[in-house]
Formats: sequence, C-alpha cells, structure tokens
Amino acid sequence: MGTRWSLTIDCAHPAQLAEFWALALGYVRKPPPKGFGSWEEWFADYDVPEEEWDDGAYLSDPDGEGPALSFIKVPESKARKNRLHLDVQAGGGREVPWEVRWPRVLEALGRLTAAGATVIQEYEALGRPDHLMMADPEGNEFCLL
Repeated sequence: MGTRWSLTIDCAHPAQLAEFWALALGYVRKPPPKGFGSWEEWFADYDVPEEEWDDGAYLSDPDGEGPALSFIKVPESKARKNRLHLDVQAGGGREVPWEVRWPRVLEALGRLTAAGATVIQEYEALGRPDHLMMADPEGNEFCLL
C-alpha cells in the first residue's frame, strides 16, 4: 500500500489558481474537515487570523482517487523553471490511439487557454503533434497530452 500524499503549489492568488486547476483536472473544492460546516468555521476554531483566511485554497478529486491539491499564498513570484510538473492527460494518455487522443487534447487546449493558460512549446513524435508544454496563469509549467 502506498503512502497518501498531496501537492502544495505556492502562488500569488490561491483562489484563482485553484479555479484554473479545478477546470484542468476536473477537481472540486475540498470540503472542510469533518465536524465543520465550512472552512471559515475550521479557521475560527483553530484561531487562524481572519486576514489569513484567503491565503489558501484546497481541491480534491471528486472520486477520491487522486491527490489533494493545496494552493498557498506566498510573497515571492515564480523565478525559474519547475523541477516538478504535472502531466495533464486530457487525451487519455499515450495508450489511447492518436486519432482519438489528439482531438481530446485540442479540446482541452481550448478550455485551458480560455482560462488563462499559455502554450510554451509543442512537441512532435512520429511526425505529428504529441504533447504541449504549457504554463498555468501564474507561469507554472505542465504538459498537456
């Protein structure tokens, strides 16, 4: 059995970046911990100062299978290339035939660029498009395949 894990992303605007990644991954806002009707109730119970309540945003996989994502406000901006990135397999992964996979990738590309993502580079394999390196609205790199 593997160890449960989550991913934390430092950012300037947690709620906005969480909204983008919810769209990209099909995630939902993470419900508050058991026993609390809202995150605000949890924050108050744990004496988190009210001015810090918007310093984070939290997403979860609605099916409960993928890792949770946290978006935490930090003062510094992104300075260089990510050493870790997500592969968003909107096309279903490379085991899906290219003729099926690539139209799915293009559909996701349209949604994500409309939500603020940018294309950094397109990669080819076997003489045809294979995947895209992209950046989310705050410049964090990810691949779309």
